[in-house]
Amino acid sequence: MVRIDDVIEQLQRQHPDADVDLVRRAYIFSGQAHRGQTRRNGEPYLVHPLEVAHIASELGLDTASVCAGLLHDTVEDTVATVEDIREQFGPDIAELVDGLTKLEKVHFSNAFEAAAESFRKMIVAMSRDIRVILVKLCDRLHNMRTLTFMPADKQQRIAQETMDIFAPLANRLGMHSVKSELEDLSFKYLFSDEYKSLAEQIQRTRAERDAYTERVCAEIRLLLAAEQVEGDVSGRPKHLWSIRQKLKPTGGDLSSLYDVLAFRVVVGNKGQCYEALGLVHARWKPIPGRFKDYVGMPKPNGYQSLHTAVVGPENERIEIQIRTQEMHRIAELGVAAHWSYKDRQYGRLNTNAINDEVRFASLRQLVELQRELPDSADFMESVKVSLFDDEVYVFSPQGEPKAFPRGATPVDFAYSIHTTLGHECVGAKVNGRVVPLRYQMRNGDKVEILRSAGSKPKADWTKFVKTAGAAAKIRAYLRKEANERHAQIGRELLDRELRRYGGNLGKLRRSGALEKALEGFKYRTEHDLCVALGYDRVQPATVVAALLPKNLLEAGPREEAPESAVKRMIRKVMPSRSHGGIVVDGVDGVAVHFPKCCGAIKGDDISGFVTRGRGVTVHRRDCPRVLDYDIARRVEVRWDIAAHTARPVDLRVLSADVPGLLAGVSRAIHDAGANITAVNCKITGDGRAVNNFTVQVADLEQLVKVRRSIERIDGVHSVERMLT
Repeated sequence: MVRIDDVIEQLQRQHPDADVDLVRRAYIFSGQAHRGQTRRNGEPYLVHPLEVAHIASELGLDTASVCAGLLHDTVEDTVATVEDIREQFGPDIAELVDGLTKLEKVHFSNAFEAAAESFRKMIVAMSRDIRVILVKLCDRLHNMRTLTFMPADKQQRIAQETMDIFAPLANRLGMHSVKSELEDLSFKYLFSDEYKSLAEQIQRTRAERDAYTERVCAEIRLLLAAEQVEGDVSGRPKHLWSIRQKLKPTGGDLSSLYDVLAFRVVVGNKGQCYEALGLVHARWKPIPGRFKDYVGMPKPNGYQSLHTAVVGPENERIEIQIRTQEMHRIAELGVAAHWSYKDRQYGRLNTNAINDEVRFASLRQLVELQRELPDSADFMESVKVSLFDDEVYVFSPQGEPKAFPRGATPVDFAYSIHTTLGHECVGAKVNGRVVPLRYQMRNGDKVEILRSAGSKPKADWTKFVKTAGAAAKIRAYLRKEANERHAQIGRELLDRELRRYGGNLGKLRRSGALEKALEGFKYRTEHDLCVALGYDRVQPATVVAALLPKNLLEAGPREEAPESAVKRMIRKVMPSRSHGGIVVDGVDGVAVHFPKCCGAIKGDDISGFVTRGRGVTVHRRDCPRVLDYDIARRVEVRWDIAAHTARPVDLRVLSADVPGLLAGVSRAIHDAGANITAVNCKITGDGRAVNNFTVQVADLEQLVKVRRSIERIDGVHSVERMLT
């Protein structure tokens, strides 16, 4: 078991001037706060913060980070407060502890929302001090090491969250050792049978593999020595999750995988990296397409190394990585290796390895996402997409390298430069050739954006952009534009209703009556009120009743209501048919059409429009196509409470690609009382699957039941209702 002296000894190796007294005081405070508390394995709770602090010290983090590791659960799990921490340990440590504390005392509608908002809080804290996320990774690593003592359902949930969020986050931060261990520990609980089988195969071949590894290492050492290149050579099997992912596409066993073994050559300087590469390629035949130069073009997280694969001794294919000692330190510790500790802003770190603007682009994107996506589900799904994708590296016209998820387009590139450039993007040139906006950028492309002032983003852009930031900016623009159009519709409706009673919107605005009425409706501005009117959330007659004096209202309208004209039009042109569960403005027997675009079901807020030959077309109020209709054809519609009609809904289920999951989802839908009418499943190649279901449900309440039933299945990441 780790002792406080072990933590201090490890800390002083990296930071000889560390404030040891402060660390001991944090240890005593944590011990007193957690007194009497135990973990599920029966150990005193203090063991956990001690282990977290020890991991932080092993990563080379500073005194404040180690203290935060000791104190990170005191505010959440004991009577201690952030103010207590601030008073005894200063604002620096208090802010770290606060950033690591979950929002347990705030009420949320469900556990997912609580977890999402806690993660959002951590991202905000990280934008001020990156050590928050580093200590959190230490906390998660120890929790995963001791996960065996948790109930099976919690093991699955925590392991899935680790695989979805924290392992990719460690990867983005360049912390390879942490990322690899988190993946293997998650693998152990998510796919236990596969894990045991693969671990047993590795163990069975260990003696043979160790002998082969030593022979290859000895031969590489001889190659280096012959040319007087000093270097350390080592070999090891890749971590289990990496091997599993390589085996999965082919369905083969361990014997079919050629690069289970990875060899590492650590030399003195960058020039020797390329010299060692030449020696290796001269000795063994390189495998085409397997060479990657991350020394000349580092990854955004700061990782640098030469990667090559060759046909080695005994015709075995092996992978070799070549790097300097400093590159190796950065590869293992990532951001933790760069931290200067003199300036907490993550945008101003030590720049010895790589430009900070590139290294921290993905972190800034997370901060941007939490600002632009208020919905918890949207935020967490965008975070997963942002963290998980493989990368391609492209160049701006000025030669600046930029990293994007694989499959990213020029639209993603444009939004990464500036939001306005993204909005006004009309085309792109790649390597001097004009390409469509859907073009998927490739490694080494030189990208130039063609723009036109006044151009606007298109709704279908969200279907092909890959970066969460670009998608969020496009949706925000479209939402703002839709609100403007609905505000115009609402203003016209209000003005028309006022004129029926002899009122005037301009006069009411100047007299202050409109501003006074806003208070009663709880809207801050006239624009907000008009948006609500345009979306049919408030009826014009209700607003007019609050605006006009009693004598005008009592005198009655001076002209016929437009709705009455619409009603007459319906009666005149439409035959008597089944109303499909909809009541149309008091008119019986009107044909009702439900378009596929939004799939309205009983319980949704809806709007109706008179359409030729189809009667009244019913849309959800948030459907973008509502804006395409003439406002004069809108008619009031509502659901018939007595009607019982099932309607189709499209659901997208994002999940892990595991055997039996599709059957589990089908059972969950059936158990919720709904029927499946169509299924379309696609494997993404990264261990995930996208499953589209069309489900017949009676109403919104049953849809919620279906979604919750699916969300409880192990391996399901999210369930989303789709708009076509």
